[in-house]
Amino acid sequence: MKILIISLGCDKNLVDTEKMIGLLSQRGYEFTDAEEEAEAVIVNTCCFIGDAKEESINTLLDMAELKKSGQLKALIASGCLAQRYKEEIQKEIPEVDALIGTMSVSSIADTLDAVLAGKKENTFMPLDCDPTVRGKRVLTTGGHFAYLKIAEGCDKNCTYCIIPKVRGGYRSIPMEELVKEAEELAEAGVKELILVAQETTLYGKDLYGKKSLPELLKKLCKISGIYWIRILYCYPEEITDELIETIATEKKICHYLDIPIQHASDDILRRMGRWTDQAKLRETVTKLRERIPDIALRTTLISGFPGETQEDFEELYRFVNDMEFDRLGVFTYSQEEDTVAGEMPDQIEEEIKAARRDELMELQQAIVFEKNEDLPGTIMTVMVEGKVADEDTYVTRTYRDAPGVDGYLFLNTTANLMTGDFVKVMVTDSNEYDLIGEIYNG
Repeated sequence: MKILIISLGCDKNLVDTEKMIGLLSQRGYEFTDAEEEAEAVIVNTCCFIGDAKEESINTLLDMAELKKSGQLKALIASGCLAQRYKEEIQKEIPEVDALIGTMSVSSIADTLDAVLAGKKENTFMPLDCDPTVRGKRVLTTGGHFAYLKIAEGCDKNCTYCIIPKVRGGYRSIPMEELVKEAEELAEAGVKELILVAQETTLYGKDLYGKKSLPELLKKLCKISGIYWIRILYCYPEEITDELIETIATEKKICHYLDIPIQHASDDILRRMGRWTDQAKLRETVTKLRERIPDIALRTTLISGFPGETQEDFEELYRFVNDMEFDRLGVFTYSQEEDTVAGEMPDQIEEEIKAARRDELMELQQAIVFEKNEDLPGTIMTVMVEGKVADEDTYVTRTYRDAPGVDGYLFLNTTANLMTGDFVKVMVTDSNEYDLIGEIYNG
């Protein structure tokens, strides 16, 4: 039995996919990346915004056609779309044999067994259950880096977000479980750990009565074989002096922080249900850069939130210009049902949302290009990601670049390098978002 697993959405969803592959492997199932070879398909879906929802639905519809053709013996939908729209999927896509909720990853092997035995079984655990999924993961990232999901769910209840309704409230995974998983990943060859959650900064508050991310980081830094630790999804209002000091002093932690801000107008931040204001955002960015001068800061923004005036947008534009973020992404607001923002008056036209997004990205492009022009002559350590075919050039990442979302450094060398190798390089040039370098032998 060959199974095709399609993982959609975020890196947190990818961790769930990798754990499902591990559980199915232990049950003796085999896997394929080729659609034409698949005898069973599992689609791990996403529904965070409209585009993600559409992609998940279209993927299920495509797989339903394979089921109709007689090629597939089983079609299973898991993840956020399955959790949120279980009745609709059952009604509109009857070819789906089983649905697995966001908290039911551990049941995947039993569910597939049941479907192949002729039973239709849907599994939905309570959203407040223990988020720990035990069992060995099978990595899909190449093996040299891996995401470590440290918590599940969210308590923030931002007005535009559906996550608490499909993932539940914030629940940290016990520290000992995370350290054990990280040790197993290191033994398997992983050199970079990337910490993810809906929000990483609140880690441990529910289990230990205090924010415990610094303590977790220190334990992870002691693991032999791990060279880089990167932190994503740090809500700015929860960044403590202790966390900043830990990043500054622990050598394995990349001087890189992803801090989703979403906006800078105090009025829009209030409408979003965010727990901060522009003055505090500026203070946090300043504090990070003063203590860690070479830190690379990444953020995300939403353009065209309901009620966003031209004045609000201009305030955001000025903020981006002042802050000069190293990495920045902008998403147009997606009106989602069952959210507070979805029912707000003064919804913005799509053309205006897109125009504002484009203005922000043009500004950010100029900021990044100018920053990159200052980097030639800089010495950096990079991680090798792969080789450009038929060229003496390797694709690498610096500490400033998270996989899949940031840029690359193209390393020109005749040396024989392997994926996952760390190499000291000198930056020699820049090409828009990317850098060019050579091996440094000094």
